[in-house]
Amino acid sequence: MSLLSNVVVVIAVQLLLGSLAWSAPECKHGAEYCKDRLMHPDMPEPLQGRNAPRKYEGDDTNAYWREQATEYVKEKLATPLKEGKAKNVIMFLGDGMGITTTSAARNLLGGEEMVLSFEQFAHTGLSKTYSVDKIVPDSACTATAYLCGVKGQEGTIGVNGAVPRTDCTVMLDEATHVDSIAKWAMDAGKWAGLVTTTRVTHASPAGVYAHIAERDWENDAEVAADCGTASGIQDIAYQLANGQVGSKLKLIMGGGRKHWVDSSLETWGERTDGLNLIDEFKAADAQNVYVSTEAELNALDLTTPARLLGLFQNDHLLYHMQTNETTTQPTLEQMTRKAIEYMSQSTEGYFLFIEGGRIDQAHHDNLARMALDETIEFSKAIAAARELTSADDTLLVVTADHSHVFNYAGYSYRGSDIFGPAPAIAQDGKRHMVLSYSNGPSYDRFYDAETKERIDPTTLINGVYNEEFPAGVPLDMDTHGGDDVLVYADGPWSHLFTGVYEQSTIPHLMAYSACIGDGLTMCS
Repeated sequence: MSLLSNVVVVIAVQLLLGSLAWSAPECKHGAEYCKDRLMHPDMPEPLQGRNAPRKYEGDDTNAYWREQATEYVKEKLATPLKEGKAKNVIMFLGDGMGITTTSAARNLLGGEEMVLSFEQFAHTGLSKTYSVDKIVPDSACTATAYLCGVKGQEGTIGVNGAVPRTDCTVMLDEATHVDSIAKWAMDAGKWAGLVTTTRVTHASPAGVYAHIAERDWENDAEVAADCGTASGIQDIAYQLANGQVGSKLKLIMGGGRKHWVDSSLETWGERTDGLNLIDEFKAADAQNVYVSTEAELNALDLTTPARLLGLFQNDHLLYHMQTNETTTQPTLEQMTRKAIEYMSQSTEGYFLFIEGGRIDQAHHDNLARMALDETIEFSKAIAAARELTSADDTLLVVTADHSHVFNYAGYSYRGSDIFGPAPAIAQDGKRHMVLSYSNGPSYDRFYDAETKERIDPTTLINGVYNEEFPAGVPLDMDTHGGDDVLVYADGPWSHLFTGVYEQSTIPHLMAYSACIGDGLTMCS
């Protein structure tokens, strides 16, 4: 009774002061009991009205949850295994989309109980993301894993683990090169293409077509800075325009014009070799089509292009929350719809890589609102893909390359603002947020180095879309996480994607379902 009376007193005082924050009352029970209460505190009931937890009719009864579980069992029992050949394979990559990201993003759909489009897929598994040399990977070596089926070293793309990052000689040995599932598909007569919200030469999409020892070598000037002008290394943009795989991709959409054009030809260009790879693309075939705006893409007759190149920004595409009625770039969903409409013209089928790339970049800057909004946009694109294709002949695979040190915690009530503070007061007497980061650039914003005190985050977070959320360790950018990431699959042979496996297994599973590549397939 003493614990309860203390809670009542605390609540009463705080109600008088007009505060909903709560700190744990003094515990007068045994040490083990008190320790457990600190780990799993009971928060006081909040005020009524707008501050009350969201209520759901029936969720305080046994029947509500048992019926929900029964329906799920029935749904699984009614879902037959699909063992036909996959004509088409679409791989969606949510860059940096760890489990805490998807869990928190559901709140933007209306609550914790909501589901993202891909969370309704028939089967899920977990992939282990470490690289040959690092426990926590980057987007380059992971692209090699989930697209080429071989793990490499951090920062390298389309080469095996024998190639060190930034090495200017070892990568020239083509025996170290590994091809992606896009090439396996094209060798089987299928079309292949890529869509991204980042630069089309960025690490993840580059895994489709490039072989490079340094992910930052996106143009010739960057290669020359590290290896000299006579290294013999073809930069990533050049490989996309002229490489064995890049030059045969039927569709390329995203950002990154600057790596395609010489600086003497356009003010925004960054090449130094005199080339305009966009003009070369258009000149290669009279039926090649280049578009640079949403309007041009929407107006295009997709039956006419021999190949389609869409570059909608000089750099990465804008974050969705940065766009308005004056911006000219398409959304990820729009690009996805157009890509599928175009690629579906292939009589032999296709492989399509689609990346929601800016989830990762928002997390790096501790921009939680933008990261979760990009996740919702990613979910919309996947919903469109499932709408436009059949699970009988099209395998959809959704995964992340790695996670982030993004935290979703604080014992908040159902229905509370995911971007708001947790109910409890920390030991320093200040609030803390439901969402935070283990490290990153926002540390200085939320910590006063002179007084050596944490700044109350509720005095700084006010709802602006591009505001930082708290980080615990000061770093220029937040780091990736080393935890496993989920893999969601729906369509032919999607049941193979269950379990826990190496990230490099993913393309082999996709290839098995589509009978492509020289490994084990359903046709062999």
